This record gives sequence, structure tokens and C-alpha cells, in this order.
Amino acid sequence: MSGLRAPSDYSQEPPRHPSLIVNSQEPFNAEPPRSALIASYVTPVDLFYKRNHGPIPVLDDIERYRISICGLVEKPVELSMTDIMKLSKHIVTATLQCAGNRRTAMSKVKPVKGVGWDVSAIGNAIWGGVKLADVLELAGISKLTSVSSLGGKHVEFVSVDRCKEEKGGPYKSSIPLIQATNSDAEVLLAYEMNGEPLNRDHGYPLRVVVPGVIGARSVKWLSSINIIENECQGFFMQRDYKMFPPTVNWENIDWSTRRPQMDFPVQSVICSLEEENTIEPGKITVHGYAVSGGGRGIERVDVSFDGGRTWMEAIRYQKSAEISYVADDTSSNKWAWVLFKAEADVSHPTEIVTKAVDIGANVQPENVEVIWNLRGILNTSWHRVRVQVDHPDL
Repeated sequence: MSGLRAPSDYSQEPPRHPSLIVNSQEPFNAEPPRSALIASYVTPVDLFYKRNHGPIPVLDDIERYRISICGLVEKPVELSMTDIMKLSKHIVTATLQCAGNRRTAMSKVKPVKGVGWDVSAIGNAIWGGVKLADVLELAGISKLTSVSSLGGKHVEFVSVDRCKEEKGGPYKSSIPLIQATNSDAEVLLAYEMNGEPLNRDHGYPLRVVVPGVIGARSVKWLSSINIIENECQGFFMQRDYKMFPPTVNWENIDWSTRRPQMDFPVQSVICSLEEENTIEPGKITVHGYAVSGGGRGIERVDVSFDGGRTWMEAIRYQKSAEISYVADDTSSNKWAWVLFKAEADVSHPTEIVTKAVDIGANVQPENVEVIWNLRGILNTSWHRVRVQVDHPDL
């Protein structure tokens, strides 16, 4: 027995912050108010979005907890938390984002299936743990290995979590072996979040963190790591989280024609305003976040205060608004979001728009219609908020 188990019902759920916006109660899926995201560079644990597929697992005995590394390896191993804590600790600041972030806006074009996320299914945290590349060496797999000696090409992460999509089986996902064994990719087996042990919602006692990749690959409540020849065949790799064109519907979909989504595209969102706002005339400052997958830094954030006719470049920063952010600089956290701010005078009703450009010159698409897909994932279209101006003297 591993000491970690998945309950059969929701009677043992952990407490949650009262300000979270609950999108589903069972399983619990919730996000913070958008304004909370820009209150600090590092998202507080209690306000980090919660994405679950079943009851939250319960750890009965940390001393009995084990993870196994098996499959196409020469030296299968089983590790306790004590074994893991003896390995060299690594810290990485990384943004996790659900692939369904901003799904609600996409569903306004045409209905989609999935949790109705607004703009806050995203958060930035300081993760502490051990590099997966170091752990795999214990099983005889060297750094920068693309194929194990027994033919393994992928690393499958299996959770204790049980979900209906897997017909009561465990949640699982995978990444390529070359990514897992690359120290520079900084894939972690994490046991800390923001300097504290993981809480139950976020994978206690051990989870995977895959920086720059959609959150679905960062498996929580880790049970085993399997080295396999082909991609994981689990539901969330093969029948979900794939990007289809707008022409595909539930009648003609063929899941096998698309690869599982990994990196998330460039994204930016205004968080200091809601979708509809009334303000007094005068100077207004907008704040928000911008991020891109694959470790690609944010080269520019453009903000328009007139519906996209003219643009100004926003100020970008990470830890402090007083320190200018430079994309791809060694002083910057490449896996983490940047915050931005822009200021202008507003005297008439208008639409305020943001779009970001990453260091690969990738830019957000102007309209959601061109990226609509039946699962409502990867809505990275320009983010727009509308402003009415209240003239008190009129």
C-alpha cells in the first residue's frame, strides 16, 4: 500500500478560500477573481486555481508512501519521500495554466464542452522539489536520453486520483523522454509550493510540474512513473486536450488525427477591469498578465484604449514594477508570466484591448472565431474589456 488513496466520495474535501469562483463543486474546480492575479507576482496557494477530476486523495501515512519508476528501464526503483528529499533540491518559478482558460469567452461564439473558466485558470508559483532528470538517473537513464536502452521514448505519470473519464481508473499523462531527461527543461517532482509543503488540492505529497506546458501534463498525487514506448494512452492524452479546427464537431471528430497539446500559446489578459465596466472620465491604468509556453519570454505587450485602432506598448515586469523585464535575459524567470501596466486618458465609452508577442514573434489572434474548437481550449485571442464613462455633471 502506498499510504495515499483516492476516496470514493467527496466527504473528505479540504477547506478552500471563500473568494474562489466555483465552476463545479464535485469535482471541485474553481478560480480566483481576476483582480487577485495581479495583486502579486507569485500567486498565493489559496488563490491558485483548482482543477480536479474526482475526490481529493488522502494521505494516511507518509512513511508508507512510495512512487515506483518502472517500465522500459534496466533498474526499476521504488522511492519514499525520505529518498526523494535526499536528492538535490531545485527551485523553479513557473506559471501553470489550464488549457481551458478563457473557455467562457469561446463558448459565446458557439457552445463548447468543458469547465466554464473565465480568465483566472492560471497562476504563478515557486515550486520546490527534485529534477525529474536526476530521479530518472536512479533508474539507469542518463541525461539527454531520447530512447532508453529498452526502447522507452515517453515518460508516463500515473496519479492516485480516480476519474470518471478513465472509468474509475487513475488520471495519467506523459511527456517525451528527451524532455524529461533534459535538466534545462526543469521538469520537477515537486513537494513544495511557495516555500510550503504542497496542500491537498495541489498534489500533496508529490506532484509533477512541467514548465511551459498546459497544466494537464503536470500530474498531481503521483503514484508511479512508467517509461513507455509510445505516448500515454490515457483519456486526457488521446481523447481530450487536442486542438481541432473550427470545422470539426462531435459528429465528425477523429481524435487520432491530432497530437496531444503540450506548450501553451502566447496569452495576455487584462485583470484590473471586468468584461463590462463603468468609470469616471480621466486617467486609467490597466494591469494584467502575459505568458507564453515553452519558456518563450514576452517581447511586447500592446494595449489599445480605442478598440484596436491605435496601440501603446505596456510596461512589463516580474518580481517588481520598479525593475524592467527583459525577455530571455538570465535575470528573468523564463517559465513564469510577466505582469504589465499601461495608462491613458479615457473620456468616452470604449473597448480596451490587449495582445502579447513572445520572443518567437508569435502573436495572439485578433478574433476568437478563427481558433474556436469544440473543447474550448487555448483561447488566446485578443482580450477585450468594455468601458462606459460616467459623467457625473451631465
